[in-house]
Amino acid sequence: MKLRDFKNSKERASYLEKKLTISLSHCKKIGTDLDPLAHCENRIGSIVLPLGVAGPMNIIGQYVQGEYYVPLATTEGALVASVNRGAAATFKSGITTSVEKKGVTRGPVLKTKTIGEAQQVEKWINNNIHQLKNETEKKSAHIHLIDVITKRVGMYLYIRFSFDTDKAMGMNMATRATESIGEYIAKHTHSFMISIAGNFDIDKKPAWLNALYGRGYSVHAESIVSPELTKKILKTTPQKITELWKIKCLIGSALSGSIGFNAHHANIVAAFYAATGQDLAHVVEGSLGMTVMDILDDGSLYISVQMPCVMMGIVGGGTNLTTQTEARNITKGDSPEALSEIVASAVLSGELSLLASLSEGTLVKAHTELGR
Repeated sequence: MKLRDFKNSKERASYLEKKLTISLSHCKKIGTDLDPLAHCENRIGSIVLPLGVAGPMNIIGQYVQGEYYVPLATTEGALVASVNRGAAATFKSGITTSVEKKGVTRGPVLKTKTIGEAQQVEKWINNNIHQLKNETEKKSAHIHLIDVITKRVGMYLYIRFSFDTDKAMGMNMATRATESIGEYIAKHTHSFMISIAGNFDIDKKPAWLNALYGRGYSVHAESIVSPELTKKILKTTPQKITELWKIKCLIGSALSGSIGFNAHHANIVAAFYAATGQDLAHVVEGSLGMTVMDILDDGSLYISVQMPCVMMGIVGGGTNLTTQTEARNITKGDSPEALSEIVASAVLSGELSLLASLSEGTLVKAHTELGR
């Protein structure tokens, strides 16, 4: 008997228990077949992650203004405490944020017979952007084509479509729209859409293309911490933490060929995504950011984070799940832009605290006390 033949998750789990001689009592207890929004094949239950809250954070943004709490689902001890410490250090001056929609991308590959035909198809696309936008909007009122990038390699033409998908993260919407557009292009040119996705997107993989052009939302956050607060809360000095940032995030990253020039953006992005129902694989894009530090004329510490690829939504997929919806409500963020500014603020707080801990030599002590 195959797993998909069972009627519900409990029957499926019981079958595995007998076959593998194991216990799935907790997974079965948490799992439910009553939630139609849980999109998971061969489901046997659910996995629980500890959920912590950091904050309040004082955020001065385009879509958020005021004090915000941040839900973080993680199994790593000290992570929530670290973000919380960074939030406390920046609370007085606040964290200023800005966000720009770059759009979710999908990148099909068209095949022609010659390099000349590929060039002609490329010209046709650039001359008919308006028609492609119309074709996109036939599928849904919630998706709009906002940008097109092309690249020819021999007889192949790679295309990178960027879409505004309203309040959804929108990968499924983008894929459906790309199928329609690709077929439209093929119909009007000497080409064939050989694949709806050819890694020119580039989805869920580290790439300089995403780091440079952005994907989803491009978010910036900055704050200033006085020498007094740096010493009182972070237990270090602006000079020590700035030197540590330089040798770790800049020199160390360059030495290793890293795309992300940061301390641990992915840590906070992963915890926030798990808590709020985002697609966890997009942590890859979330890790591509850059952290910058400097010492101002009055001796204060300046810190900023740049996150070019924040994939975020408030409808669709895992965002509809009951526990993720409750956790997301903690943020009071009512749009993908708002959530993007909140996660960027949390990332800045986490970067500040970790780099401070490394500069003062207490990282091992913190993880020993909180992470065991």
